[in-house]
Amino acid sequence: MTPRANSKWNLPPGLKHSLPFYANKPWVKLGEPILLFEHLHRTYGPIAHYRFMGTPIVFLNDPEYIREILINQAPAFVKERTVRRMKVLLGEGLITSDDPIHLRQRRIVAPAFHRQRIAAYADQIVSSAAAHRDRWQPNETIDISASMMSLSLEIIARTLFNTEVTDDVRRINEEVNTIMDLYNFLVVFPRLESFLHLPIPGVIKFRRSRSRLDAVVNRLIREHRAAGIDKGDLLSMLIASRDDQASLTETQQGMSDEQIRDEVLTIFLAGYETVANALTWTWYLLSQNPEVEAKLHAEIDTVLGAGTEARLPTLADYPNLRYTEQVFAESMRLYPPAWAMGRMSTKPITLGPYRIPPGAHFFFSQYIMHRTAEYFPDPLRFDPDRHTPANKADRPRFAYFPFGGGGRQCIGEGFAWMEGVLAIATIAQHWRLRYADTAPPGVQAKITLRPDGPLRMQILPR
Repeated sequence: MTPRANSKWNLPPGLKHSLPFYANKPWVKLGEPILLFEHLHRTYGPIAHYRFMGTPIVFLNDPEYIREILINQAPAFVKERTVRRMKVLLGEGLITSDDPIHLRQRRIVAPAFHRQRIAAYADQIVSSAAAHRDRWQPNETIDISASMMSLSLEIIARTLFNTEVTDDVRRINEEVNTIMDLYNFLVVFPRLESFLHLPIPGVIKFRRSRSRLDAVVNRLIREHRAAGIDKGDLLSMLIASRDDQASLTETQQGMSDEQIRDEVLTIFLAGYETVANALTWTWYLLSQNPEVEAKLHAEIDTVLGAGTEARLPTLADYPNLRYTEQVFAESMRLYPPAWAMGRMSTKPITLGPYRIPPGAHFFFSQYIMHRTAEYFPDPLRFDPDRHTPANKADRPRFAYFPFGGGGRQCIGEGFAWMEGVLAIATIAQHWRLRYADTAPPGVQAKITLRPDGPLRMQILPR
């Protein structure tokens, strides 16, 4: 019996027919789900529903409803299908696993992201950013997206593997990018897990990339284990981590090589492209808002000195770079790297007056919520002062959530904030960046929110 035919269900307002019925509408376009989410919010308000292949799907754009999903009723939800499908790449990593595996893995991995641990990476972030900026030449035009990807790759190589960008790291990057380019194919392919052995072109390409990726990552894990020392990187910490809450009958309190492989790829994917995209959008937004850029430069000069007195930032400067942090926060409001989240209900769910059956999918989008005028007046205006302590306190918790929330909030959030703020301060000491094209850049909503093409910026001395 369908939910509509069963009177015990009370679904929110929404589309009358299944989504494919609207295939010719401008707000239904393969690979551009933001268009659909915008239409649902614009037409139906903070909660709406539609159906796809018989499955009820609920779109939420209300902070209290999102709190219900992520916190109050969290035990009634698991990851939805598009995220679970990424298990073919990430295995049972923190992004894809459900409880109880997720709880155990989070306990084991947590020490690798302890505040004192990630603080040790501050100097590596700054030295990488400084070397990167010093390679730029006055008045040259660069693709800032590619440049920030290169910087972020260097930082993840040094902090995750204690190495420079070697052939191994480049191979990991290349194979992950190949698989991400196949993302839409992997998601829409029915029961993909059952067909991974078949000679289907897209499956063959995925299988080969995953095999090459595993060969490199597994060798790095073996070499780190064989060394038997803490090299000061995240991989060493993952190998050394133990589950202090494991029962006495459990002989393996640490992680197997397979589990470490899953977390290495998860950290690589989550910690590399997300920060790179956030920095890319930051430079674009600063180029469009010179008054904000001037205020950012004034803070950097005050904290780090100006002219011949200027020095590189250190970890001790991080708490004093408050406006720089607000700039980074406002960039992630308008262009959140993690642009949407989803869950699937395992039991009946009540949200306000609505009662929704088990097996329903729930989506909510940081991109849509962060641009909602009720919580961010004049939402398209770039205003870092939205993120002062007083203004943050006036907003509901889930009006702004670039790193998710609840028990599955991004474990590397502290690392990402530190990397973004220190990289911005280091680069903005020397340069102003100006957008070199006339048309505003478009967005590409894949795993992360990317520009839809090269984002060309001219490098100008301060």
